[in-house]
Amino acid sequence: MNDYLMPMRAWLEAAVLTRPPRLLHPMLPGCEWTGPRQAPTGAPIIYLTFDDGPIPDETPWVLEQLALFEAKATFFCVGQNLERYPDIARAALAAGHRLGNHTHHHRSAWATGRASYLADIAECQAIITGLEGTVDSGSPRPLFRPPYGRLTWPLLRDLRAEYRIIMWSVLTRDYDPRLSPESCLRYALATVRPGDVLVFHDSQKASARLRFVLPRLLAHLTEQGYQFATL
Repeated sequence: MNDYLMPMRAWLEAAVLTRPPRLLHPMLPGCEWTGPRQAPTGAPIIYLTFDDGPIPDETPWVLEQLALFEAKATFFCVGQNLERYPDIARAALAAGHRLGNHTHHHRSAWATGRASYLADIAECQAIITGLEGTVDSGSPRPLFRPPYGRLTWPLLRDLRAEYRIIMWSVLTRDYDPRLSPESCLRYALATVRPGDVLVFHDSQKASARLRFVLPRLLAHLTEQGYQFATL
């Protein structure tokens, strides 16, 4: 209950961090921040995404939660983790989820040379392509999300012809140890809208908040008639 008593400044800060301002969108032309708002049936759609996996414990738990609600999601994977835990990635594919590229070493585009960054993406994509095999991904282009949401304009020009660059409209902030699980859930539910792309992290750092928020968010939005789709 104490979260309801947060100062207005804290609430505004949380709102801005949870839903990035739209004024950022023109700064990264060609990136996708949201998806279609409705399914052919007219039901509202949400796009759940999970960054930084796959890893034992966390990613299999996420897959279990998604299966309970017949929800589909997109996993933006770090190539090193795909190398270590390919069976977890195959399990996600077998369940109808989608894999996206999150670089091989989780590199920041602001701290990595252009050629090295592109090579890191290509290394991760080669692993994803091998895992997918003949799986129909439903899209002619692979998916890419830059770690930390950081890109440069030269990299953006290089990448957008080959990849769908996926950003987000709701950041759950499950990675932030300063945020209580209850607040994390409250901010996400207060800001979510049809067509939103939500970011979670299937990582040990995010585990406490992820395990509190995800099942409750799935249950609440399912009750509201939402469907959960891949990108």
